[in-house]
Amino acid sequence: MTHTRYAFIKANWHADIVDQALKGFCELIPEDQVDVFDAPGAFEMPLLAKNLAESKKYDAVACAALVVDGGIYRHDFVAQAVVDGLMRAGLDTGVPVLSVSLTPHHFQETDHHIGIYREHFVQKGREAAQAALMIGETRAKITG
Repeated sequence: MTHTRYAFIKANWHADIVDQALKGFCELIPEDQVDVFDAPGAFEMPLLAKNLAESKKYDAVACAALVVDGGIYRHDFVAQAVVDGLMRAGLDTGVPVLSVSLTPHHFQETDHHIGIYREHFVQKGREAAQAALMIGETRAKITG
């Protein structure tokens, strides 16, 4: 019997916040069923997600990132490209690719904001795990 496996990609930017999504994900899916991969940033996640999905080792790939306005580039363009790329990776491979990629309108690197987003990422990680499990159950019903 093979165990269901999941891939979890986390962007290294704002790792103290983003890593919390993995914590939430593993509250519902055992850690020994999750392979964790780091990406330099959000923009690099879609290609890695596609590579992992193409390996056929994973029932789903979850991706977590926090894309904030750094004042140098338009963060909304980056966020849109990431979400579009993740969706395309899932559609191209037939493996669910889930996004825990958030783009807050107002993010300040204060203890207050960091605390809020750390808690939010735990919840979003749980939601990604719930989605992965639900999609798996639905697909099992479809295939019999």
